[in-house]
Amino acid sequence: MPEQIPEILTVAEVAEYLKVAERTLYRLAAAKKIPGFKAGGAWRFAKANIDRCIKDQTTRSQGGFNSDGDGND
Repeated sequence: MPEQIPEILTVAEVAEYLKVAERTLYRLAAAKKIPGFKAGGAWRFAKANIDRCIKDQTTRSQGGFNSDGDGND
């Protein structure tokens, strides 16, 4: 069976998907609070990893993606 190619998203696409500012997404990615990788100096994200991260975050009793830990990002 052929391997499925993962959908790769840009910062703008993930920011829109998560409904956060691009700046917030850059901070989250740099702090390794959201799964991503750099390709040619630009951040990229596998949609499956973002979806898994969302699922993991929603199963926790508190916290979230926020970059400073206060829950208000």
